[in-house]
Amino acid sequence: MRKSILLTVLILVFACKEKSKENASEETEQEEMEIVQEPEWTVLFDGSSFDGWHIYNGGEVGAPWKLEDGAMIFDPSLDESDGKHYNLVTDEEYTNFELSLEWMVTEGANSGVMWGVVEDEKYGEPYNTGPEIQVLDNIGHPDGKNGPTRQAGALYDMIPTDSTAVKSVGEWNRMVIAINHETNEGSVVLNDNTVAEFPVNGEAWEEMVSKSKFADWEGFGNFKTGKIALQHHGEPIVIGYRNIKIKEL
Repeated sequence: MRKSILLTVLILVFACKEKSKENASEETEQEEMEIVQEPEWTVLFDGSSFDGWHIYNGGEVGAPWKLEDGAMIFDPSLDESDGKHYNLVTDEEYTNFELSLEWMVTEGANSGVMWGVVEDEKYGEPYNTGPEIQVLDNIGHPDGKNGPTRQAGALYDMIPTDSTAVKSVGEWNRMVIAINHETNEGSVVLNDNTVAEFPVNGEAWEEMVSKSKFADWEGFGNFKTGKIALQHHGEPIVIGYRNIKIKEL
């Protein structure tokens, strides 16, 4: 009888150990699934075509934009429109994301990267709705002399940047913009340096806008979901973008 009881106990102990192993295995598998389910990067521009982009309130991308050495380049020598703006926007809309890209400016250039952009005839430019992270020749363009809220990497006219992170004219800068309405956090990393951090909605955002040039602009910064825009500011200056990808959060 005692042998029978002892055998039963051993069987139960062994079963418990096996169950524990199964639970540990299931937890490991769950952790691996969670790792796999991390947001992935989606390429928005691979250097071979303008697929996924179009002209704001317009049609397909063409001259004066061109493809060169894996980059999209605005070439003013191809512009015969006498001052027309050729802002680029994504076909898709985004809400919470990390956007990674590289940009380059020549002497005197002015551009920008915007989010929350809405296409509508009543909005003539992407900046009427979309907040802008400045892309600029800080030395050669007049806006660079208007303080750190107008320089490269700044949330334009609202949050200043660290201008020491910018590379020289003609060199490529890597920039990562993070926008998260769930956590109410936005940030700009320029050449591995965090140069700006800011709220993206609520009272803090509204207060920031109220103290800027956009205070009375209908629609500015009101849309959590919208398109990504690359600005052509109008100057006949070369600007370039490449290696553009996005990770939705």
